[in-house]
Amino acid sequence: MTTTIFNVSRRQFLQDVGAGGFALAVTVPGARGVAQQLATETRAPDPFSPNVYIRLDPTGDVTIVAHRSEMGQGVRTALPMVVADEMEADWSRVHVEQAIGDQAKFASGIDYVDAAGPQNTDGSRSLRHFLQPLREAGATARAMLEAAAAQQWNVQVAEVEARMHQVVHRPTGRTVGYGDLVGTASEMSVPAREQIRLKSPDAFRYIGKEVPIVDLFDITTGQASYGIDQALPGMRYAVVARPPVYGGGVASVDSAAAEAVGGVERVVRLAETPPPSGFAPLGGVAVVARNTWAAIQGRSKLDITWTDGPNRSYDSETYAAQLEAAVAQPAKVIRDEGDVQQALAGAARRVTADYYVPHLAHATMEPPAALANVADGGCEVWAPTQDPQGTRGTLAAILGIPIERVRVNVTLLGGGFGRKSKPDFVVEAALLSREVGAPVKVTWTREDDIRHCYYHAPAAQHLEAGLDDEGRAIAWLHRTAFPPIPSTFAPDVTYASDFELFLGASDMPYDIPNLRLENAEAAAHVRIGWYRSVCNIQHAFAICSFVDELAHTLGRDPKDYVLSLLGPPRHVDVTRGGVDPWNYGDPIELHPIDTARHRHVVEVVAERSGWGQPLPRGRGRGIAVHRSFLSYVASVVEVEVNSAGELSIPRLDIAIDCGFVAHPERVRAQMEGGAVMSLGNALVGEITFREGRVQQSNYHDYRVLRLTAAPRETHVHIVRSDKPPSGVGEVGVPPVAPALCNAIFAATGKRIRRLPVGDQLAS
Repeated sequence: MTTTIFNVSRRQFLQDVGAGGFALAVTVPGARGVAQQLATETRAPDPFSPNVYIRLDPTGDVTIVAHRSEMGQGVRTALPMVVADEMEADWSRVHVEQAIGDQAKFASGIDYVDAAGPQNTDGSRSLRHFLQPLREAGATARAMLEAAAAQQWNVQVAEVEARMHQVVHRPTGRTVGYGDLVGTASEMSVPAREQIRLKSPDAFRYIGKEVPIVDLFDITTGQASYGIDQALPGMRYAVVARPPVYGGGVASVDSAAAEAVGGVERVVRLAETPPPSGFAPLGGVAVVARNTWAAIQGRSKLDITWTDGPNRSYDSETYAAQLEAAVAQPAKVIRDEGDVQQALAGAARRVTADYYVPHLAHATMEPPAALANVADGGCEVWAPTQDPQGTRGTLAAILGIPIERVRVNVTLLGGGFGRKSKPDFVVEAALLSREVGAPVKVTWTREDDIRHCYYHAPAAQHLEAGLDDEGRAIAWLHRTAFPPIPSTFAPDVTYASDFELFLGASDMPYDIPNLRLENAEAAAHVRIGWYRSVCNIQHAFAICSFVDELAHTLGRDPKDYVLSLLGPPRHVDVTRGGVDPWNYGDPIELHPIDTARHRHVVEVVAERSGWGQPLPRGRGRGIAVHRSFLSYVASVVEVEVNSAGELSIPRLDIAIDCGFVAHPERVRAQMEGGAVMSLGNALVGEITFREGRVQQSNYHDYRVLRLTAAPRETHVHIVRSDKPPSGVGEVGVPPVAPALCNAIFAATGKRIRRLPVGDQLAS
């Protein structure tokens, strides 16, 4: 990967540096550029477009710009601390500044599949794509400060060394602080890449250490500022009544009662966007008021007649049956190795099973909210967005103004999970600001969020395996059907995209000579979007559950059986089956599908969880392993089910191999959070539709896991690895749900093939 570093204080963006400052900027290719460059190393350098700033003031204070959005995953700490470590900066003198959304400064591209520019905080890419460039940036700053000190002292640069925010002349012991080197360093040329030296791991001060997140105090004391907290003088407040059916619209509206509510100023029609709506708002009727409560009360008084459009008959129960019927028949072949049908026909034993997962909603603690000010031919917004560049581009396109006239300020996010990379709620605020001629903050209620989400796709899956006389799996057939994410952005999309199938299905790692993956058609009737771990949710649930079923069919220990299926350590070559290895946008050569790493996390989690030790009656353990976002995660869940069918989770263990670990505290936190989210999805999570309308409205009927249902003990085991860094934020979700359901079977003999578990244990 080619990283270009500039001395900004000598060249451009002087207004960002300030008088007497020293600043470096870094250019890093986007995800597609990363893949191309790692594969060829021949691409010409990108134009000047800095991704991250390092600014040193004459006071000695360092400011590092974080270009990713913070939603609790710790990215506003992890990325700057990498720079600070290599720079030999005193962390107590480092200030973190949030980057605005800017294609010019932070690279371009808003391809929702292939990483919407380096500011898009989706896909568990932050550290895996930026660890090395940011280390180089920090090391470059350190080298320049050392050179500046050597120049001031008129000594050889080999005689000086940066140590904890100062440079030391080793022969004499004299020191100079970083702030005193600003003037000299700001006039120096940036050294060539081969001239800088990265620290050895044993010299790290912060990387790999327990560093508290920079937002911790503000978050825990209630001082943190989220999207919903933003305010401007003279701003108005708005809520929107949106069509209850995707693709519907307003036939008529009587707003007299709404306009009579105290504090309500205007009622505004927002144009509907027919499917596929992409990132555009759904439209409807907005109530603009002097405060949010008045806007909500006014909305409740609107008398709207809706046209429901083509999705008015959508019923999720009927749709589930259609998906199940689709996977019962041969479908489009995606991966094909050997002769599955012949092997199944000749198998000594044949096992089949069908699995289903429902729609899910992100249900972030902070519902969508955005403040916009459209004035003087420009637009400025404040929003909890995961993708400020994509938001900026969408605003420019829909408002019909030059992108240079759009500024996106990124606030803290009260949860994201993929929902807040979709800027429809930000566009609503901008459209209303333009209409009323004042800043407008749009607030979504919890009900708005649940009923107008970009939902995780429901999925039906059919699996068959053929076993020989000795129990070896000789054939594997997997059919999957779900409405694809691209259906939200393009018409007539009914087959899953390559990237969706590579999320746990076409990259299946088991050593089986005859295997086939098929994908059945599924038309979308709602907005389908990416959700934490995306299609790995359904694929891991089905595959890991089916492996457990095969083990029990054979009377084998599930842990031993999954290891036997993985076979000897090897790199899986999916191209033999005709699969293009999308591989999360990264080169398969850099991040191969490595069954040795699969095996190791299984062995670690089994040992640490006490796998195989006897349990009392009514208790059971389940195990599952899955690779997602280039990381390997195995989980063991222990459950207890009493005579009334009430379930509790005494213990959960999760082992992760995510390559090089920069911030272990956040790795543990993400595994714990992902596990809880997965348990909630599996036990109680379900969005249903009737007559095109969402049946749930708030946390009372779209439930998330309650504290009383969470594991009593959670143990995260981080595997030491010398591999490149890989994803963390999403990878804890996929294996936990199947491990839970496998544990339920071990405890009760009841096999769960349809989520959520709900009251199935009581029946």
